Amino acid sequence: MTRFALNQATTKYWPLPDLAAGCVAAGVTQVGLWREDIQAFGVARSAALMREHGLTVTSLCRSGFFQEDGWFDENRRAIDEAAAVGAPVLLLVSGGLPAGSRDIDGARAHVGEAIGELVPHARQAGVKLAIEALHPMYASDRCVVSTLSQALDLAAPHPAEAVGVALDTYHLWWDDTVWAQIERAGRAGRIACFQVADWVTPLPAGVLLGRGLPGTGCVELRRFREAVDAAGYEGPIEVEVFDEKLWARPGEEILADAMAGVRDHVL
Repeated sequence: MTRFALNQATTKYWPLPDLAAGCVAAGVTQVGLWREDIQAFGVARSAALMREHGLTVTSLCRSGFFQEDGWFDENRRAIDEAAAVGAPVLLLVSGGLPAGSRDIDGARAHVGEAIGELVPHARQAGVKLAIEALHPMYASDRCVVSTLSQALDLAAPHPAEAVGVALDTYHLWWDDTVWAQIERAGRAGRIACFQVADWVTPLPAGVLLGRGLPGTGCVELRRFREAVDAAGYEGPIEVEVFDEKLWARPGEEILADAMAGVRDHVL
């Protein structure tokens, strides 16, 4: 359980000071943060809060969205925020197709070019960019990077210490090539972040919120953990779940169930 990390999204409505105190009380030492939350609380205050409670920030979610106006400046701000809170990794969600476009190949190529423009600033800040592949159902409006193979291809032109990939079981569990791609990612030193969530059916109307805590769905979570371990990854295991019913519960309860899910179904 020393690898367990609570991603802030899992306890969406738990105020950051309460989250920090609750993690300490539960013996949790690692937290993944979200930009919207640290901006609302104050980036400097968030960093100080983590330090005061002895918490390690594992990642900052998220930036990217390279089809939007102002993407370059916004991503540079995100890199600076990650550095400020001590997050070694910034997750990138690529964004979907430009308005009116059907050119998914062109959109994906633009993502690669955009990441290349950000690499110098990220290296200077000491932040690793982690390209996250999302389930193909999000390709049109949220993320044209749908497979781990595509994410690795986009990362390949850049140094491994600057650009890696984020592995999220919710988005990758369906892909029968993922095991070979995890091995590939390990050989290249590209695994920057490992997140676990289960796939629960039937999906709710808002499919983005169709995640479950480990053990509540159909994903072979332990197989994923064994695969990333075999690929040489020894870093945090973040639980990142989006679920309105879960969010309605007290943060302490969610954290306890997330820890139990990792213990029983991931480790």
